[in-house]
Amino acid sequence: MVISSSHTYSKGNLDVVNINTANKSNVKRFAQNGQIQIYQSSYRGSYPSIIRDSLRNAALGRKVLLIQFMKGGVKQGVENAVKLLGNLTWVRSSHSFDQYNSETIENNNNLKRSIQESTFELWNFCKKELQSGENDQIILDEIFLAIEMKIIDKDDLISTLENRFISGDVILTGTDIPKDLLLMANQITELRS
Repeated sequence: MVISSSHTYSKGNLDVVNINTANKSNVKRFAQNGQIQIYQSSYRGSYPSIIRDSLRNAALGRKVLLIQFMKGGVKQGVENAVKLLGNLTWVRSSHSFDQYNSETIENNNNLKRSIQESTFELWNFCKKELQSGENDQIILDEIFLAIEMKIIDKDDLISTLENRFISGDVILTGTDIPKDLLLMANQITELRS
């Protein structure tokens, strides 16, 4: 929402517009941000169009970061990110939820802890990238499942999105999306089978 005013100030009343810039610590940098887009679906694995669009954007010269929180099997992790087309950085968790069935995870505390730590490491990497201003687009695939599993805190995600610095869009995907995040979105797309 943009609020504007048609008030004009006379030159005789300069104290209204006089800004003291001697104390630089009070000056706040305002970031120019793209939109928050949410893609929701009733089932997992329904986002190939987003992956396709990220490849196209990278080929057109935009710097794109694609994070897949719950996909795995390739043992990437933050340290082994894949670079595609020179502009797309693709990162998956080094030890992920999708590598095992849920019963195996629940019955093995060490495995459960390893998956949580790996996903949380990926989230910390994302937070830095969302605030760095170095990417034109960031895609957080299945981040809502990580929230549902209580690996990532919803309020931490909201705070990070509110303080992001990115010229382009942030795209979030998932199935069960918290209402707070739906209210933050500039665009919500529901994908149907």
